[in-house]
Amino acid sequence: MLKGKTVVLGVTGSIAAYKIANLASMLVKQHADVNVIMTKNAANFINPITFETLTSNKCLVDTFDRDFQFNVEHVALAKRADIFMVAPASANVIGKIAGGIADDMLTTTIMACKAPKYIAPAMNTSMFENPIVQDNLKKLEGYGYNIIKPDSGYLACGDTGAGKLPSEEVLFSYIIKELHYEKDMVGKKVVVTAGPTREAIDPVRFISNHSTGKMGYAIARCAMERGAEVVLVTGSTGISKPPFVKIIDVVSAADMFEAVKKEAEDADIIIKAAAVADYTPVSVSDEKMKKSDDDMSIPLKRTTDILKYLGEHKKEGQVLCGFAMETKDLIENARKKLEGKNADLIVANNLKVAGAGFGTDTNVVTFIERDGVSELPILSKDEVAKEILDKLMAFS
Repeated sequence: MLKGKTVVLGVTGSIAAYKIANLASMLVKQHADVNVIMTKNAANFINPITFETLTSNKCLVDTFDRDFQFNVEHVALAKRADIFMVAPASANVIGKIAGGIADDMLTTTIMACKAPKYIAPAMNTSMFENPIVQDNLKKLEGYGYNIIKPDSGYLACGDTGAGKLPSEEVLFSYIIKELHYEKDMVGKKVVVTAGPTREAIDPVRFISNHSTGKMGYAIARCAMERGAEVVLVTGSTGISKPPFVKIIDVVSAADMFEAVKKEAEDADIIIKAAAVADYTPVSVSDEKMKKSDDDMSIPLKRTTDILKYLGEHKKEGQVLCGFAMETKDLIENARKKLEGKNADLIVANNLKVAGAGFGTDTNVVTFIERDGVSELPILSKDEVAKEILDKLMAFS
């Protein structure tokens, strides 16, 4: 995922420094070249050897250390960096960077770095809320630095409030967002539907399906990492929501229709990956429902065909993608859907094919377009998501 990318982590004096060891490990597992720079105060909280062991690179602390790889270490590393993240960032280091002070290895390197820079403050709540610190953070934003908002919670000092360093997973997500893909979808608004809908029969029971939302979530995450503004309209799933995405939670097909209808107004690409329940119970009186103990039938009506509506109301320049899950006559049925719904692309798969269908981490799909058919081999859903977006970008 990050092969060939150089990540520089700046660690300052904070009890939260221990989290960066796990972050460094996560990045190395994604094949990033991770380089850690510590302030001398940070070395009181975590030993540089920890980072050297995890990254296989020398952990830099002393500006005048002669045991280094490059002629002018801070300049050479700054040039190689694809991203520079200071986490945890103390009030002291934030103030020095904002004031242009470069008096140690961390501040001199970040001052010479032209790569995207991220600052993750971590400190006591009163310090974080101090107007001087807030002014320094605003100043850094004005200089193009990205400020990661700290979490609120119980702090090491015993106080409760803002100033807690976000989890390693959150910090990792910022780096992935910056580096995973080229930003070829900047300026595009992408609306994705995902997961199942539920149609209530009564306060206890509902009609639904086996969709897990994995494919739709993978598409939303990939589009976000490629720079798009992403809206994910999702039914109930058991998977984590992708970060940096506008999430609209829905329950029924009617809920999903209303949300998509609104968001589609200014969307460039719409991808209906949700497995919407085809039928919803008809509201009838309790007396009519009481037929007999043997007759458990429930009167049903079809839910709104979201893809058909989107196709009928497609605006000029808009690209529409639907999904088709079949057990037979895959190409024929998918082509009928393409033409009948006025879609630009149908992503079809056969539920009987190994590695495809609900709940898997892989998929085997066939692209149906007006001028051709192309089949992909078995791929991870993340890889399929990239292929789908590549195809849709060719239309826009």
